[in-house]
Amino acid sequence: MTSESLHPAPAPARRTVVAAVGAAGLAVALSACGADDNASDTVGSDNGAAGNAGGTELAKTSDIPEGGGKVFSGQGVVVTQPTAGTFKAFSSKCTHMGCAVKGIANGVINCPCHHSEFSATDGSVKKGPATSALAARTITVAGDSIMLA
Repeated sequence: MTSESLHPAPAPARRTVVAAVGAAGLAVALSACGADDNASDTVGSDNGAAGNAGGTELAKTSDIPEGGGKVFSGQGVVVTQPTAGTFKAFSSKCTHMGCAVKGIANGVINCPCHHSEFSATDGSVKKGPATSALAARTITVAGDSIMLA
């Protein structure tokens, strides 16, 4: 038996463990923020028919109610159907304080934090305190699938 097997290495200090866990958590949070910021840089809306099947499938066209919409928080996007067969997409991040929009009804996208309202047709501000429109996002509609570019 060696002296090493009789005396195990000392455990790391509590402060070292807490610092390491905190640093790992910060790294995850920062990378998540960076990914969300980059995703909202995509501009435009493409309501083209079949032919562009690339991207991430968000929903089926039947999942998006006419005059309403659906928020996809994991992708940071809200998809609306302002009129039958017309689909639009916008960032789900309110331009006032960055809260996530929640409800879409009667052609209006609502932010629950400070009650800003945005047009489901073009993302423009219908009621403040927000002063700028939701950023447009690029989607394609191929058959009954709505794809995020």
